[in-house]
Amino acid sequence: MSTRMTVNYNKKPCYDIVFTDSFDALASEVENLQLGNRKICVVTDSNVDPLYGEEMVNCLKGVSSKCVKYVFPAGEDNKTLDNIKELYKFLIEEHFDRKDILVALGGGVVGDMTGYAAATYLRGIDFIQIPTTLLAQVDSSVGGKTGVDFDGYKNMIGAFKMPRLVYMNMSTLKTLPDRQYFSGFAEVMKYGLIRDEFFYTWLIDNLYEICEKDPAVLEEMIARSCDIKRVIVEKDPTEKGERALLNFGHTIGHAIEKFMNFELYHGECVALGCVCAAFISWKKDLLTKDEYYEIRDMFVPFNLPISIDKLDMEKVLELTKSDKKMDAGQIRFILLKKIGKAVIDDTVSDSEILDALCEINFDEENGI
Repeated sequence: MSTRMTVNYNKKPCYDIVFTDSFDALASEVENLQLGNRKICVVTDSNVDPLYGEEMVNCLKGVSSKCVKYVFPAGEDNKTLDNIKELYKFLIEEHFDRKDILVALGGGVVGDMTGYAAATYLRGIDFIQIPTTLLAQVDSSVGGKTGVDFDGYKNMIGAFKMPRLVYMNMSTLKTLPDRQYFSGFAEVMKYGLIRDEFFYTWLIDNLYEICEKDPAVLEEMIARSCDIKRVIVEKDPTEKGERALLNFGHTIGHAIEKFMNFELYHGECVALGCVCAAFISWKKDLLTKDEYYEIRDMFVPFNLPISIDKLDMEKVLELTKSDKKMDAGQIRFILLKKIGKAVIDDTVSDSEILDALCEINFDEENGI
């Protein structure tokens, strides 16, 4: 049993997102793309490969002239141009041409790297997203953003490259460690905060089922998250305007991620960034005090941090200046006017950022 939604690009159907609970329909979905009997390279990492690597190759053998697998070391610190270079070398040695296909099997790092390789190898070849983490399913696999980090700076090198298909086997979440699962939930919460107050309330009402990974609730949660992102991306595919709203929590979040040398997961850093952005929204009289504290505290039952130990606030502020979303030397912040309504703000000052960082900087003697 599967459901689907279609993402449009320039008002024309571009790719389908398939929601299902196994890999059983994958071969037929790939065959339906009418790509021809081409070579397929499954790109994955050292964490995902033992779980699904061979199953994926066996699944795709029947719809390809040849199916090979490329595995790179897992972890954000391996999301580099050096590893992209090794993938290029592998594809050249395997004689991949412009009509062959890459398949991204894994989380956000795998999807971003595979997409970037697909965008740049031979000036562009097709690729398919098969996200296996919650974060990748609700966020990074949808929308066509690809990229790699540079000297630890998040996604500083990248390209827009739409996949031909996004195939979500939600049963892969069963093998996901709890910390990584809840990290992905930060992006889910983001969608409710920026776009849909009803969805935000639904998340709170279904807290227990979400934490227990109830299959029916997960499917509804993931599909709703993807639909919110779909609507935004279709209006602004290359982030000239409204798509920037999806960066809520990410400017400070990325700076904390870099400061912590990726010891915290991406979603954990996004949660901290969301708290900071909500705090700034309150201080700018966009949110009430009660709204700010409700938003802050709602990350806690989903096992996401709202404070951090020993934060060098000046260093994190400096790192925000390297954010790729800078505009004419000014940080473009995403703030909240209310739950479900985000706005772009170019007026956030350094002192306001420092005050927000002070809010999440844990004081061992006095608490937050």
